[in-house]
Amino acid sequence: MPEDSETPQVRPRARLKLSVGAAVVLGLVVLSGAVGLGILRGQTAPSQVVDTTDAGSATVAPAEVYVHVLGQVARPGLYLLEQGSRVADALAAAGGTLDDADLQAVNLARLLSDGEQIVVPQIGAAPAPGAASGAGAAEDGVIDLNSADQAALETLPRIGPALAERIIQWRDDNGRFASVDDLLAVPGIGEKLLAGLRDKVRV
Repeated sequence: MPEDSETPQVRPRARLKLSVGAAVVLGLVVLSGAVGLGILRGQTAPSQVVDTTDAGSATVAPAEVYVHVLGQVARPGLYLLEQGSRVADALAAAGGTLDDADLQAVNLARLLSDGEQIVVPQIGAAPAPGAASGAGAAEDGVIDLNSADQAALETLPRIGPALAERIIQWRDDNGRFASVDDLLAVPGIGEKLLAGLRDKVRV
């Protein structure tokens, strides 16, 4: 009789252990599947991000400037260039210069400003009346601070080679002059010197 009473107690425990083991195994299988699915999703995430970026318009377009290129170039015309481009870039966009172009009359390294006109003269030719040569000197003799080269700046009173270089360097570092008063930021130019330049320069 004692043996018969112990038998029913052993079997439920065995079944209970078996059920717990099966549940653990099943849980591991589900967990493995979830981890595997997560890995697969993680692998596809980068391509989804790339696609979203390509389809969106979050990319900011660089600033641009319009320049009018004339004279001894292969394709004179109006060109749209990135902000920070130089005269050499404008001439390249116009197909390059012709064999008789006077490149000594043009500052190829100068930064471009929006709305300016660049005229590449022919060797030995005089500048056309009323046309800007890209040196920054207008017909009325007023110097454009945003397009003047060193030679044009040196025609200003009390502006020698050193100050002309500093003006160009400031323009290269900071972009366009927003007003004539910005000259005060150029080392060596004070209020007194600026007062003598106001009627002779513009932006």
